[in-house]
Amino acid sequence: MTTDEHARFMRANRANWDARTPVHLASRFCGLDQDLDPARWFASFEWDDLGELAGRDVLHLQCHLGTETIALARRGARAVGLDFSGASVAAARDIAAKAGLDVDYVESDVHDAVQALDGRQFDVVYTGKGALCYLPDLDRWAAVVAQLLRPGGRLYLVEFHPLLNSLGPKPAEGEGSELLLRHDYLAGDGAVHRDATHTYTDGPAVEGATDSYEWMHGISEVVNALIGAGMVIRGLRESDELPWPRWPQMVRTPSGWWRLPEPRIPLLYGLLATR
Repeated sequence: MTTDEHARFMRANRANWDARTPVHLASRFCGLDQDLDPARWFASFEWDDLGELAGRDVLHLQCHLGTETIALARRGARAVGLDFSGASVAAARDIAAKAGLDVDYVESDVHDAVQALDGRQFDVVYTGKGALCYLPDLDRWAAVVAQLLRPGGRLYLVEFHPLLNSLGPKPAEGEGSELLLRHDYLAGDGAVHRDATHTYTDGPAVEGATDSYEWMHGISEVVNALIGAGMVIRGLRESDELPWPRWPQMVRTPSGWWRLPEPRIPLLYGLLATR
């Protein structure tokens, strides 16, 4: 992919996320008109893997509305959220202010995060749940993460499993309850163009910028990118739960999340790496 192509795809995605922001703010899915409970978007194992956060500098990459960033701040972290969408960053600042929390939000493409943060380094970099698919080059991403971490610092990545992406993270029009492979599991021949007229939440259609570009990344690609950047993989989990009922036959678990009664397949994964 050329530099011009990369810039064009990133501009389109930024405009699309700017346009998604008001839809997400008003959606029942995000639930921001209710009591703010961002911890509901975290699997229980995430807190075990993240460990003690009080007094630690934590950076949340590709934070969108910053709700998970708020959950990290409520655990005592000195939390910073970063996102390339100006509309999302403005909304995140407003949400944090209403919650009475001191959270810093920075508008920047993740590839430019080192410069945007003036070389600041962190104890923990957190990212996840629908972030990596918007990055074309994981080697470049991993190099940025390594620069953002202090020596001994930790990356914690929680992402939708490539198998879920292959099945489709949201139902297609007229789809039944069958589990059918619809998309690549592994990286393909470049960017996948999406019509993002409707997002993963409820609410009206997105107005204006509806072009979106995504890239598929298998778990081995993620792991090898981090190893190539000098990171050490400390743990990898696969989970069969999601925070919403993707298929109608999913059942609620004691955690409040949702699982397929059968077959037991991975839908989410968590990866811990250190610099």
